[in-house]
Amino acid sequence: MQLHDPYCSDIRDEIAVLKDVLEPLHAQGQLRNVLEIGCGTGDMTRRIADAWPDTKVCALEVDTIQLEKNQQRNRHDNITFLGGPAEHIPFGARIFDAVLMFKSLHHVPGALLDQALNEIHRVLRPGGVAYFAEPVFAGELNEIIRLFHDEEIVRQAAFEALVRASDDSRWDCAREVHYRVPVQFLDFEDFERKVMRVTHSDFQLTPERIKEVRCAFEPHMTNHGAHFGRPMRANTFVKALSRELS
Repeated sequence: MQLHDPYCSDIRDEIAVLKDVLEPLHAQGQLRNVLEIGCGTGDMTRRIADAWPDTKVCALEVDTIQLEKNQQRNRHDNITFLGGPAEHIPFGARIFDAVLMFKSLHHVPGALLDQALNEIHRVLRPGGVAYFAEPVFAGELNEIIRLFHDEEIVRQAAFEALVRASDDSRWDCAREVHYRVPVQFLDFEDFERKVMRVTHSDFQLTPERIKEVRCAFEPHMTNHGAHFGRPMRANTFVKALSRELS
């Protein structure tokens, strides 16, 4: 496994990368129930539901404010938004065909990462897929965000937890993909609203810090907004058919 591929320039859409993993299951009729953990605003949840309309998608979120918004705005018959953390998944064993985490594994407290991976293993059926898409601590957008929210340590911890899982015989390590996702903001105010003023975190923003971030952001502005290519890494594990957590 590789923390970061500095030479990767492959720009891909998140859902396209995910389709490479889930379409084979869907084609075999083995993508009936999907769990997304740490769904945030539910944007990816809705894209997943649209891509596989015959699949039931349950999305967990620990931010109660965002969870309520997701539930109120839900217009998909195949989506259920519920509260719950990765380390205590509120479901029985062997229920899901796939468990997905998009940019959320590193938000699990470091001491609970192994427990979270054990929980994901528990709720997956044998042969089910666990998919972790994590932002790489690199790139121009990362350099701006780290001015008020430095995630280097927690992202490293999440990667190390996945490395440990890859050595666990209960998992088959299927694949690792490095890519970049296009990220766009209309202006600094759009960036501030979407990234700096999220409901799940308080970044202790001061006028001085906001000014510093704005100065770093503004050089990336064009007549069509600010565009970035965020480096990502996606790791896929398959639950081994003959191994269970004792």
